[in-house]
Amino acid sequence: MKKIRKYGLILAGLVAVGVVVVIVAQAQQPRQFFGKRGRGAPDAPVPVLAAQAKLADVPVYLDGVGTTRALSTVLVRPQVDGKLTSVRFKEGQDVQRGYVLAEIDPITFQAQLDQAVAKKAQDEAQLANARLDLERYNRLVASNSATRQQADTQKAMVAQLEALVKLDQATIDNAQAILDYTKIVAPITGRTGIRMVDEGNLVRAGDATSGIVMITQIKPISIFFSLPQQQLARVNRAFAQGPLTVEALGPDNKSVADRGTLQVVDNQVDQTTGTVKLKAEFPNADLQLWPGQFVNVRLLIETLRQVVVVPTAAVQRGPNGTFAYVVNEEGSVAVRPVTVAQQDDVQAVIANGLNAQERVVTTGFARISEGTKVAVSNAEDVQTPAASTEPPRRGRRGPKG
Repeated sequence: MKKIRKYGLILAGLVAVGVVVVIVAQAQQPRQFFGKRGRGAPDAPVPVLAAQAKLADVPVYLDGVGTTRALSTVLVRPQVDGKLTSVRFKEGQDVQRGYVLAEIDPITFQAQLDQAVAKKAQDEAQLANARLDLERYNRLVASNSATRQQADTQKAMVAQLEALVKLDQATIDNAQAILDYTKIVAPITGRTGIRMVDEGNLVRAGDATSGIVMITQIKPISIFFSLPQQQLARVNRAFAQGPLTVEALGPDNKSVADRGTLQVVDNQVDQTTGTVKLKAEFPNADLQLWPGQFVNVRLLIETLRQVVVVPTAAVQRGPNGTFAYVVNEEGSVAVRPVTVAQQDDVQAVIANGLNAQERVVTTGFARISEGTKVAVSNAEDVQTPAASTEPPRRGRRGPKG
C-alpha cells in the first residue's frame, strides 16, 4: 500500500514538471501573428491621421470677462411741484430725446407767466411816456425854458424804467421755463423702465429718492472688462496704432454676439487684483446685449499674416521640447523639432520647423517613431481663420524650443 502511494506521488510530480516545461517552451516560441507594433504583419504600415500645414492669417486675441452697462442712465425726476395729470409713455418703450413722458398741472404756473407778461406791458407803457417827457425836457433846455437838472432827472427815470422792463423780461423767461417744466421730457434717447409713479399723484422737485421713470441708453451699449496687468504693454502698443476690435461672445462662448470698438484703457491698475479696466462700445443693433449682463469678450490686438498653421493635436512635447511627426514622400515619418509661436484648442502657429504643404500626423502617436512606415487613412485639413466659424480665442504664447 505504501509502495502504491509512493509511485503515485512520483507520477504526479513528473506530470507537473512536464506541464511547466510545455508552458515555458510555448512562451519562448516566436509569435506568428503579432509583429513588434501590434497585430498584423511585422512590416505593415501603421494607420494614422494626418493634416497638411497651411499658410493663413491668424488673429491674436486676449480674453476677458466683462459687464454690460448702459451707455447712459438717467432717472427722470420732476423739476416743479404739482399734480401729475398724465403719463404718456409705456413701460419698456423706446423714446427719443425730447419726447414728452408726463405732464404736471400747469394752471398755477401759467398764471404766474401771465402776471409777468402783464407787469412788463405796464412798465413798457411807463417807459414810453418817460421817453416822451425826456424829449420835451431836452427841447426846453435848448430854449432855456428848463434847467439841465430837470432833463438829467428825467433821463435817469428813463434808464430806471428800461432796467425794470429788462427785469420783467427775465421774470417772464423764468416763468416760461417753470411752465415748460410741467412737461416732463426725455433727456436722452433710450428705453424706459418700470413706471415709478402713477397719474394723479402729487410729485415734488425736492424729493431726491423718487422719480418718474428710469431711462437707459442701450443702443449703443458699453462693456467694461479687465485684463491682467502683464498684457497692458501689448494693449497700449496696439491701441496707439489705431482702433481695436472687441468681440462679445454669445451664450455658447463660441459665436460672436456683437462687435465693438475699444474706447478707453483705464489710467491705473487695480492693486487688489492686478488687472486694468477697459471700456468698449457696441452698436447693439439687435439688442443682443443687456445692461447688467456678464459677457465673455475677446480683444483683437494683432493679426499674424501668412504664418504656418497646423492642428494643435499635431504638436507633441518631449524631453527636448516640442516636435511633430512629418510624413515624407516615402510614406514614413520623421521627427521634426518645431517652435510654436502661439496655439489654442484648434490650431497652432509654427514659427520654425515646418513649411506649408507638409503633412503632419495628428493621431496614432503611440505606435510610431522615427522612420515608421505609415498609411494615412483620413487626411484632415487644418482649420484656418478664413474657413473656421470660430477664430482662435486665446493669445497665449507657446513654449520656445
